[in-house]
Amino acid sequence: MKKWLVPVIVIAVIVFGLYSWGKGFNNRAVTLNENVKEAWGNVQTSYQRRNDLIGNLVNTVKGAADFEKNTLEAVIKARSEATKTTIDPSNITPEQLKEFNSAQSGLSSALSRLLVTVERYPDLKANQNFLKLQDELTSTENTIQTARTRYNEAIKPYNVHIKTFPNSLLAGILNFDEQPYFDSEPGADKPVDVQFDFN
Repeated sequence: MKKWLVPVIVIAVIVFGLYSWGKGFNNRAVTLNENVKEAWGNVQTSYQRRNDLIGNLVNTVKGAADFEKNTLEAVIKARSEATKTTIDPSNITPEQLKEFNSAQSGLSSALSRLLVTVERYPDLKANQNFLKLQDELTSTENTIQTARTRYNEAIKPYNVHIKTFPNSLLAGILNFDEQPYFDSEPGADKPVDVQFDFN
């Protein structure tokens, strides 16, 4: 064998190995990133269902002529704020996720106040449409929790893949950035103050 052929073969093997590693890293990162985008789409779909149900719930409650106007307006405003906050799933930042979470938290809070206020209206509580919507909202809240959990589960393998060495070397070059996890709502770490008002 000619001496000049050995270095050429070694270089060719190294180049092929680097190419295979780069290709494998990129394809795996793309696949994992698409899983993250799909999971985020499921989160948004769950929130959209909740927003649609809230619209129907508000319209049902409006039928109660003497219902508190301020409570309804707070829900309508919070719903509007929640639907304004949109995120590009290919470029989610922790700040965007925090803003989205805050808007959804505001809607949850306003909705909770609405449902507590409803307790004082026996006719409304007996309304079959209202009861059905209330059950669907409860189910949707569970779906949202599941979607958020699955989103975090989809992010973990992606973040691990791009942050481990030597993949982290290529991640920066190929613009694969770490994705933020869905965090708890602000104040969720504090104990809940439960008060019973029997008056």
